[in-house]
Amino acid sequence: MKVTILCVGKLKEKFYADAVKEYKKRISRFAELEIIEIPDERIPENAKERDAETVRSREGEHILSKLKNGAHVIALCVEGKLLSSEELALDLKNACMHTSHIVFIIGGSLGLSNAVKNRSDLKLSFGRMTLPHMLMRVVLAEQIYRSFMINSGAAYHK
Repeated sequence: MKVTILCVGKLKEKFYADAVKEYKKRISRFAELEIIEIPDERIPENAKERDAETVRSREGEHILSKLKNGAHVIALCVEGKLLSSEELALDLKNACMHTSHIVFIIGGSLGLSNAVKNRSDLKLSFGRMTLPHMLMRVVLAEQIYRSFMINSGAAYHK
């Protein structure tokens, strides 16, 4: 099983990188975790909606170019579905029956393009609050690990 976190922007702070590294190590019991960083597009000062759409579109093209056919794609977006940890674990368990590759997508500061959202098999929301993209990567890695632990019947989840 391969799990990819495809994200816009670089992880700059060491404490975030260390946390992701720890979860990557924990996840390695169950799957290979790959992290692909896509450069974020420059956002013009006083950007208008048209400018924002252009940025989302460019970032979306880069994201879509990295997706392989047959992957189960989960796009993180505020308007997505709210799932419990158990429900996410079930989604991953079901996906594993049909594919050997699951891709999570974290967009840039302006969100994801409609093309990326339309390509996804699941639009997932972690709530209506705005979180820094670097922190979201840590939270996502922990939830991926938690999902594998739930599916293995381990006590970690409790």
